[in-house]
Amino acid sequence: MSLDDRIRWERQYGQSGAPEKPAAFLKEILDGGHWDIARGRALDIASGAGRNALFLAEKGFDVTAVDIAQPGLDQGARRAAERSLSISWQQTDLENGGLPPGPYNLIVNINYLQRSLVPHIKSALAPGGYIIFETYLIDQQTIGHPKNPDYLLAHNELLNYFRDLRVLYYREGKFTDGAEPSFRAGILAHKLR
Repeated sequence: MSLDDRIRWERQYGQSGAPEKPAAFLKEILDGGHWDIARGRALDIASGAGRNALFLAEKGFDVTAVDIAQPGLDQGARRAAERSLSISWQQTDLENGGLPPGPYNLIVNINYLQRSLVPHIKSALAPGGYIIFETYLIDQQTIGHPKNPDYLLAHNELLNYFRDLRVLYYREGKFTDGAEPSFRAGILAHKLR
């Protein structure tokens, strides 16, 4: 990620409060009762202010949260301290630095698309581990932000990235996560070995 991107995200977290509720897709999977995902090490990619990292820690995971914007991580650390949660907050440039060393039992990637990171995500996942990945579809251009196709998935693109894992759940379409609907694709996949 460029210096300009880092500055933009740092400014955003410095000016406004970040969402506190976990992503609806993540909550659906962990609270839905359909899948028994064993607790262990979890990685929250592009964590921002840590809404998903906090949720994972409350669920009993040993969480590492990574993001390029230190102000977002600082917000998350304050929220974690208020809730007496222990989370490792790491400022990381994912485009140039990669992921913290694994293996992880669960990797969560919400609202972030860096295609070159997908092989590293699969490598960092422990045998028997799970990936929960959700971000915007190309259709999102028609209704709002983001509009840059570099940050938008083609139809079935996310599914194709994880075909070598056991796909337990996949969805594409227009969903509501918060106040505004958006076009999204989400997957839950299991690394058998």
